[in-house]
Amino acid sequence: MNTRLLILAALLAIAPALPAAQLLAGTAKIDITDRSGPVNDPCFAKALVLKSGETTAVLITVDAVAIGEIGRIGNGFMATVREALQKDLGIAPANVIANASHCHGIVRGDTTDLVVQVVKQAAQELVPVKAGVGTGFEKRISENRRLLMKDGSQVDMRRAYSMPRDEDVASLGPIDPQIGLLRLDREDGSPFAILYQFACHPIMNPPSKGCSADYPGFASKVIEEALGGGAMAFFIQGCGGDINPVHYKEVSRPADAEPLGTMLGASVLSAARKIETKSDSVLKITNEVIAIPRAADYESRISAIEAQQAQLLRALRPTNISFKTFLPLLIQQKISPDFPSHYSQSYLRDGKPIEQLDADNLASVEAYLKNIDTMERLTRLNTNLALLKRHLTEAKTSAKPMLDVEVCGLRVGNFKWVTFPGELTVQIGLNIKSLNKDPHAFVSGYTNGYIYYTPTTAQRMNSGYAQEDCDSLVAPEWQKIFETKAIAVLHELAR
Repeated sequence: MNTRLLILAALLAIAPALPAAQLLAGTAKIDITDRSGPVNDPCFAKALVLKSGETTAVLITVDAVAIGEIGRIGNGFMATVREALQKDLGIAPANVIANASHCHGIVRGDTTDLVVQVVKQAAQELVPVKAGVGTGFEKRISENRRLLMKDGSQVDMRRAYSMPRDEDVASLGPIDPQIGLLRLDREDGSPFAILYQFACHPIMNPPSKGCSADYPGFASKVIEEALGGGAMAFFIQGCGGDINPVHYKEVSRPADAEPLGTMLGASVLSAARKIETKSDSVLKITNEVIAIPRAADYESRISAIEAQQAQLLRALRPTNISFKTFLPLLIQQKISPDFPSHYSQSYLRDGKPIEQLDADNLASVEAYLKNIDTMERLTRLNTNLALLKRHLTEAKTSAKPMLDVEVCGLRVGNFKWVTFPGELTVQIGLNIKSLNKDPHAFVSGYTNGYIYYTPTTAQRMNSGYAQEDCDSLVAPEWQKIFETKAIAVLHELAR
């Protein structure tokens, strides 16, 4: 060994060990509410900037319906935000992740500029943090909106149309009550930020109440007020494509998201208090564009619905009554099925004419009820047929048989998260978590873009036609492609 190498080896032997990388974090939020109309509660964009060594990751959450395609946030949002952050902060575009809560609040037209501003603010306020991961549980506020029918089909619950008959329903689909949690504390142990992931549509506040962040907004308010000290709560939407707020179709009382958000916030706090944070500098981020097949069966499905429509139209029957006479007759028959038309003495005196009238009226009421059921079936079919026709038109203008989508992975400490731009239905997330067998790995849709609903293969081929089946761009085989990739991403993060 020459003299220079001997000197270098001696210097390395006596040099102090380099300090391990420390996890730094900064947060900021900004009001993005469009206040030109009525406002029930504010919508926010929030930024969490994480840094460990040479790696910087940015998580953006927005109280908005989607990242592009629908709503006020345009399709160029991700490119514009990433370009600005790369130029001004040197952050790699692939290291920027944005998740929409999917609330239906109306955001400002300059939301993109506001998001860039809030990320820059968060990046200027980095402090050392400790990380901890955990899970919570909340089953009281959500329900699967897909009804499994006795004929093998599935019908979904929407405000756009009526529910099917109770006697035709066999069961409900599943929910995912798990809350995924990442807790960040300052070095002195005081709370700094909580990320909580949950799967449910934020659609409990109707538009008549004004702009709203819905239940996630109320949950975050509960969490932040309880933690104090400027700690920030970040809601991350999970696989909520077919999950509604509980009692979403109830008409006996006004819809209200605040009680649901309060319950979720309380459950987050209860679980977060049990998490032990530690100095863990692990920060990994991955970003990969994958190709999934575009749906190619719109025309056959449209034809199938139109055939069902024709069959239902043929099933309509003429009746001697209108709604004006139907309702009183129905009430009479339900109150007194043996003597609906008059008191019993009329039947005892000369029963045959009035009994014949009752039989005729009963037949008319039953026919009218069947017509109502047929009308409701047609309403559901018409609504979903319109979705299929719209996407068929879009597919014809696209020259590509595949959709390019981002699949991102983020690890902070032992918190592991994989994302997708579609509205993932709940079974997708349940499948991935079951196959991955990591209690601290979580799955989200609604991230870094928007490609409408992405249902399971079985849901996609549903003969009953639901919104998730029809408002979709993907072919049935997309599910296996994504689930395989998601598990691979989570395994890579865990290494």
